[in-house]
Amino acid sequence: MESFFHLNTNGKDQNTYDAIVIGSGISGGWAAKELCDSGLKTLVLERGRMVEHIQDYPTANLNAWEMEHRGWISKNQKEENPMISKAAGYGEDTQHFFIKDADHPYVQEKPFNWVRGYQVGGKSLTWGRALPRWGAGEFSSPARDGYGMEWPIRYEDVAPWYSHVERFIGACGNKDGIENMPDGEYLKPFDFNCAEAGMSAKIAQKYSDRRMIHGRWAHITEQHERFAEQGRTFCQARNKCMRGCPFGGYFSSNACTLPWANKTQNMTIRPDSVVHSIIYDEKTQKASGVKIIDAKTGKSEEFFAKIIFLNASALNSNLILLNSKSSRFPNGLGNDSGTLGRFVGFHNYRGTMNAMLDGYQDKYFYGANPSECMMPNFRNVKKQDNDFVGGYMSFMGAYRGRGDESKSLVSFGPNYKEAMTEPGQWGCYIYMQGETILKESNRVYLSDTETDQWGIPLLVTNVAYDDNDVKMMKDFLVQGAEMLESAGAKNIVAEDRGWPPGLDIHEMGGCRMGSDPKTSMLNAWNQIHACKNVFVTDGACMTSTGIQSPSIFYMALTARAVNHAVQELKKGNL
Repeated sequence: MESFFHLNTNGKDQNTYDAIVIGSGISGGWAAKELCDSGLKTLVLERGRMVEHIQDYPTANLNAWEMEHRGWISKNQKEENPMISKAAGYGEDTQHFFIKDADHPYVQEKPFNWVRGYQVGGKSLTWGRALPRWGAGEFSSPARDGYGMEWPIRYEDVAPWYSHVERFIGACGNKDGIENMPDGEYLKPFDFNCAEAGMSAKIAQKYSDRRMIHGRWAHITEQHERFAEQGRTFCQARNKCMRGCPFGGYFSSNACTLPWANKTQNMTIRPDSVVHSIIYDEKTQKASGVKIIDAKTGKSEEFFAKIIFLNASALNSNLILLNSKSSRFPNGLGNDSGTLGRFVGFHNYRGTMNAMLDGYQDKYFYGANPSECMMPNFRNVKKQDNDFVGGYMSFMGAYRGRGDESKSLVSFGPNYKEAMTEPGQWGCYIYMQGETILKESNRVYLSDTETDQWGIPLLVTNVAYDDNDVKMMKDFLVQGAEMLESAGAKNIVAEDRGWPPGLDIHEMGGCRMGSDPKTSMLNAWNQIHACKNVFVTDGACMTSTGIQSPSIFYMALTARAVNHAVQELKKGNL
């Protein structure tokens, strides 16, 4: 594959572009693709190293026995990286796509596990790939039930952009006709295994308001010309996604949007570029460019553009804006409202449970399904009808391992080897993904005393759970156990994981959208109210966390914002 690493650094003229995108992950890749498709010469700044599709996936085709620790993380690795080693998907086969704790410190005023992957493609290489759409109620329920601010947009504003994204990246799932998890432009889903089919049928038989459905996932399950044009083919059901997929079977910036942008010859990408701040021009009352520090040389450099898209991932986008100070904006770019860095949220993953399933002893499954089953939210759908606000969806599934436990009580020796020749017991699981309240007290800000290796202030996190999160989790633990029992599960083990915020990897807010510049940072088009040529379309822009996995929402908002930005640029308004 031809490299998409092009770089000009020969003075201001050579450092001037039509657009700059900060960040190359899920939303940044989409910004680059849409801007380049519109004919704009676009610079993509990425703080991490270069990662090119296929050639930079060193473990993609390795078997477990070909790795030193068979895919597991060593004791030393865990001790050196006590935080990031807890992240979902982190292992010997994927650790190169995650940061090292010591290299990227931050200050935890309250416990918060900040999961990061600094490279071209960002966390699009290691994301969970679930992409259900927001329901209409997720836009209205925070204001309706009094736990949040009114969104400046509605589902109808984003629906066509969901479709635009789904068709391009490849999204699988069923059309289930569920109001609070709307249908999309889907390829065929990964099918239930036999135990999941039985669970789904039994749950539907008992509950009128709950459905266990096929997962909506960012995987190509049917080949089409549009995917072949991208150089991608259908998912091989290996479930080794987070190593990087050489087939391009799941969506990542590296396999999809960045190579597409590169084909236009309008994109320049600059890795190892740590963004220090966005430059504000007092005369024009617009942002004029971006100041970066080269991660290898330590030298600073400035790049200039008419429009800037900030997609550095939620907390880093907050950090960059907070550090973008001027006489006009002494508290951070566009921060007239004082809300920058405040109203930070996440998803509540604390409740989980596992159980055993009887039956299906004469059946197994084929392949390694990379998706999970979903249960859309059934709480507080039309109105608040519980002692907590917001809702939760669930991920769930059934599995069958290897090993007849009656033949071996230990995990070694000839008896264990003999036991592993036979299938084991069927098991099942369910875990929650819950909405949290964006509160002013949940905030991030810059340290006054500590800086990183480039002299940039460290981010301080002051984010915590509240009583609403605990009440929601307790409801899930009761309802989840009931549902598993109705599906035929036994020996149900429920757990409050008790981990700190952050491990959900869905941090959001701090630069929220809103209609009123006095209470928000961004307008309905993701523009900073007081600096209209800067757009923020990653998780920082969220007015509420919603219930669904957020990544496709960011992609849709990004495509929508680029479309608006290009129109405004043509009109001379930017």
